[in-house]
Amino acid sequence: MSSTEPTLIVIMTTFPEITQAQSIANLLVEEKLAACVQIMTTMMSTYIWEDKLCHESEHLALIKTLQTNYEALVSRLRSLHPYETPEIIAIPAIAVDRDYLLWASSTL
Repeated sequence: MSSTEPTLIVIMTTFPEITQAQSIANLLVEEKLAACVQIMTTMMSTYIWEDKLCHESEHLALIKTLQTNYEALVSRLRSLHPYETPEIIAIPAIAVDRDYLLWASSTL
């Protein structure tokens, strides 16, 4: 991957309901903010919210997009997300297959 090629990132977020995750995934892809969204079925999350230890079933979404789309995608995701404080973590892809990168770039 050369320095002139776009930078792919993966944004992680979780949802309480699989239908919400799929609906938002559809919108992000249709609006060309994400090239692909993968939704992993049920996992358990443990965290503290409002001074209470919580154990919740959630669904992890992995959102593939270009770094240049980050701000627009996060803004849209926040407007749609059911959580007051959604997990939104961007991870840079340090190496991406050239054909996949070209495909992702062409869809956005």
